[in-house]
Amino acid sequence: MPINWTNLQKKYKGLWVALADDEITVLGHGKTLKEARDKAKKNGYTDPILTRMPESLVTYVGLS
Repeated sequence: MPINWTNLQKKYKGLWVALADDEITVLGHGKTLKEARDKAKKNGYTDPILTRMPESLVTYVGLS
């Protein structure tokens, strides 16, 4: 099932984000991957999902 990250992208655009297993709950964020990961660890999460939010949303249509 697709997850809508539009609101996350608006709030954290251009930043690294550490997410919980539900892929919605933000555990930490920062300008670097290390900063986001360290904030998540400080909050008690040792293995978050890490991703970088794009500066802008771009539509992509392609064939597989």
